[in-house]
Amino acid sequence: MSSEARLYTFSQETKDHLRKFRLGTSRSNDPQAVIYMIDKQTKEIRQDDDKTVYKTLEDIGDDLPDHSPRFILLSYPLTLPSGRLSVPYVMLFYMPTTCNSEQRMLYAGAKELMRNTSEVGRIIDIESTDDLEDLPKTLGAA
Repeated sequence: MSSEARLYTFSQETKDHLRKFRLGTSRSNDPQAVIYMIDKQTKEIRQDDDKTVYKTLEDIGDDLPDHSPRFILLSYPLTLPSGRLSVPYVMLFYMPTTCNSEQRMLYAGAKELMRNTSEVGRIIDIESTDDLEDLPKTLGAA
């Protein structure tokens, strides 16, 4: 067992939600995203308090904290230049430049565990909500 798996935990409810979200978004015609955080005391990785499923990149940006990292799971349907529909399932690793070193270490240590547990295809690092504007272009270039 990796050291990350011993340090960080997921409740069974969170694991079930991760799986349900991944399977439920694979054929969606609309963007869908959920935000996850790490509880500093218990080291439990869980969905952010409000349990919202976001439908637009702007809504995600509005709810991201200015000084704290987050994991964002995103299913983003787009039409490729070939005309084929693609629904990439990615994790956005939101690490604002203003967060403290303790939080940086906490989230950086859980990054791969979150990637493996959520079964995303790719991780995209972002530092600010402005980076969300370039996301469709980044995903199309995958």
